[in-house]
Amino acid sequence: MTSNEDRAGGSSRKTRLQPEEITAMLRAELGESIDLHPLSEGLESQAFGFTAKGQEWVVRVNPGDAGFAKDDFAFRYFASPALPIPPVLSITRRDGVFLCVSKRAAGITLQDVDAWRLDLIVQPVASVLDAMAAVDVSMIAGCGPFHVPGSGGSGRGGFADWPAFIGAIADPRHYDWQVVGQRADLTIIHPLLAEIEAFAAVCPDRRGLVHGDFGSNNVLTAEDRITGVIDWSEAMVGDPRYDIANILFWRPWLDCMEAQASFFETAQPWRLREGRLLACYQLRIGLENIHQAALAQDAADLAWALARCQSIAKDVGLAARG
Repeated sequence: MTSNEDRAGGSSRKTRLQPEEITAMLRAELGESIDLHPLSEGLESQAFGFTAKGQEWVVRVNPGDAGFAKDDFAFRYFASPALPIPPVLSITRRDGVFLCVSKRAAGITLQDVDAWRLDLIVQPVASVLDAMAAVDVSMIAGCGPFHVPGSGGSGRGGFADWPAFIGAIADPRHYDWQVVGQRADLTIIHPLLAEIEAFAAVCPDRRGLVHGDFGSNNVLTAEDRITGVIDWSEAMVGDPRYDIANILFWRPWLDCMEAQASFFETAQPWRLREGRLLACYQLRIGLENIHQAALAQDAADLAWALARCQSIAKDVGLAARG
């Protein structure tokens, strides 16, 4: 899943190296002895913390380097005091895998924050959303998820414009819904796809920064401030309100998402004014997760995402054609 890594079992391509193997690789790279300690991991990478050169670092291990390159790109082009992004020290290939060493940001993830403290960080999180929306993305061509060369340089999105990315969810060239139909009821899914196709025809074409996986275990906090926004592997060029829709979509699952969504409703209702747009973005996010869960044969995730999409459509009167 792109939006809630704790709900999935992990990628079949994820490395399973022993800490001793990773330690040996880092010793060869850094020239000093280190002690690794495990960190919370996402779907794709193993992650460990360690101390070296008098600082705290994180090492992640992955079969590929595309996500690591985007983290480095994000730091170099997007980071600011209002949008803290940890710098990447190195991306290296050793023994057929890639190691990314980055500076460790202080604090814990939003989803690890005690429920009683969540009200103290919802405003700082909203400020980070505004900082992302203000980023200049002129160095990236196209829209949608973008790729960056491992050696740096400009990025390139996979779609000509933002509406094309939104509508691509219903395009069989990008998504195999017939295979999904072997594990899910397409009579539920087809009206949702039709709704997104209709919306894509009138969707505003915006070119801003979208994190693509914002709001839970990719945002770090300490002392009621945001200390780091990490894991830019799903970053896109498009409408920044897509990140708000991501928070709304996952609100029933995580306390931090519910707290943030409730804050928007009570303190910043202007963020939620375009109800159909945000609902269709949520459905787009949900359909992406339905597709992933079906292909992974994850029945629990598939059932949850289907039910969530049906609930969203019902709440705003969408997908009435079903």
